[in-house]
Amino acid sequence: MSQPRTSPPRPFRSLLLVAAAALSCVAASNGAAVPVGAGNTPADVPRAVRPLGQIVPAPASVRPGGSPYTLTPATGIRVDDGSSEGRRIGTYLAQVLRPSTGYALPVTDGHAPGGIRLRLSSSERALGEEGYRLESGSGSLTLTARKPAGLFHAVQTLRQLLPASVEKGTRQPGPWQVAGGTITDTPRYAYRGAMLDVSRHFFTVDQVKRYMDQLALYKINKLHLHLSDDQGWRIAIDSWPRLATYGGSTQVGGGPGGHYTKAQYREILGHAASRHLEVVPEIDMPGHTNAALASYAGLNCSGIAPPLYTGTSVGFSSLCVPKEVTYDFVDDVIRELAALTPGKYLHIGGDEAHSTSHEDYAAFMDKAQAVVNTYGKTVVGWHQLTGARPVKGAVAQYWGYDRTSAAERKQVADAAKKGTRLILSPADRVYLDMKYTKDTPLGLDWAGLVEVQRSYDWDPATYLDGVPQQALLGVEAPVWTETLSTSDHIEYMAFPRLPGVAELGWSPASTHDWETYKVRLGAQGPRMAALGIDFYRSPQVPWAD
Repeated sequence: MSQPRTSPPRPFRSLLLVAAAALSCVAASNGAAVPVGAGNTPADVPRAVRPLGQIVPAPASVRPGGSPYTLTPATGIRVDDGSSEGRRIGTYLAQVLRPSTGYALPVTDGHAPGGIRLRLSSSERALGEEGYRLESGSGSLTLTARKPAGLFHAVQTLRQLLPASVEKGTRQPGPWQVAGGTITDTPRYAYRGAMLDVSRHFFTVDQVKRYMDQLALYKINKLHLHLSDDQGWRIAIDSWPRLATYGGSTQVGGGPGGHYTKAQYREILGHAASRHLEVVPEIDMPGHTNAALASYAGLNCSGIAPPLYTGTSVGFSSLCVPKEVTYDFVDDVIRELAALTPGKYLHIGGDEAHSTSHEDYAAFMDKAQAVVNTYGKTVVGWHQLTGARPVKGAVAQYWGYDRTSAAERKQVADAAKKGTRLILSPADRVYLDMKYTKDTPLGLDWAGLVEVQRSYDWDPATYLDGVPQQALLGVEAPVWTETLSTSDHIEYMAFPRLPGVAELGWSPASTHDWETYKVRLGAQGPRMAALGIDFYRSPQVPWAD
């Protein structure tokens, strides 16, 4: 295991400056010098208004023009339809803006002129499930969406258009301006995920919530929780209580481990819903099951429970496929987890089952998939599922990389042609626990070294030859935690690569360009710092001061 690194002091900056090239287009887009709010900053130190499209992910359509909108002490947030969803999002926006601006920002219903206006309109069909429109002018700023998720994503865009210091928890100097013009934005893919491995090292509810808040800023909409592995079982199952109390009692390196009670898991789900994230729980089977096998001797073919495991090897464990009790276990676990989880997906793993014969693997996955369907969920499995018999509607998550054999890639593509949908998570692109360079003090390098440009510079549509476009559900960036044990560790490895994966999932292919992206990403540096994110300052990126 890599030694935990000592985090450097986190820089906090009150200003967000963009790259010089971007500054020149600010004046062009607004047609005038940027006004400075009276009493906010010295008149001789104007703050540039961020160009309308300089956010991550890149918007689908940007039409700059007109005067900027300025937040003032009189600004209010109005929810047009008075819906509970709209008010919740308006309240969330106010909670983000109040500490740094010092403004009251009351959230009200009604149609009075001025202020920040939030609109939910079923007639905006072109915006779909997650799209939005942002209209900014001197008198008002309007966020419009067809669905609450779109309105929430619009709020994230608004956050990024304001100065980075808006993210701080104490009052900061203004002015608080948003460039004039219109953004119309819809996502490229419906599935834009991030995975957090809480099995190798356990992370508390508050740590998971913190990561969810960071994901939301970049319009990620799925949180895949890897809840079981050889080193730990992390979710309480009433019918098999020792899974959590014993199987969850350790972790890599021999620490105390931990698990989520059902109440704690519901708390995670509630926070996810408030951030418009769908939780995808994973119980890895038939391999990666030592924590379960150690908890119940009867799940082993030998009838003898192995010891708890705190190392990092893979492929040595397997449920006993011929035993009937195995399927009682599978049914109970999936039944309880499906009843808790409102989302449509349930992940059953299926990777690195090296101790299970191919015949047994296929037989097991047949039965496990049937159980998932029985309890009303859509099957997700790692792409080894395509070597068995994926059920109709199943989703395979591809985690191969450049050295993956042509035969294995073809197997996945052939399954996609037959109707299996795909989530792309190529390990040498978006496994966020891969080292950036050979000197990175955390992470692993079995898939190679993955700097920021490599993580961003690929196209999901062309990555796997022979895959029909309609089979691509989206992308997901996993964080495996063999070497990561704190939130700082996760953030250092996830940022700044995760925003690039988010852009691959959200933005049109036509916006994909490393040279322009790295400037937009560099402008995110002060924002991440203001949020207390201990990110890797890649030399490939021109970081803003």
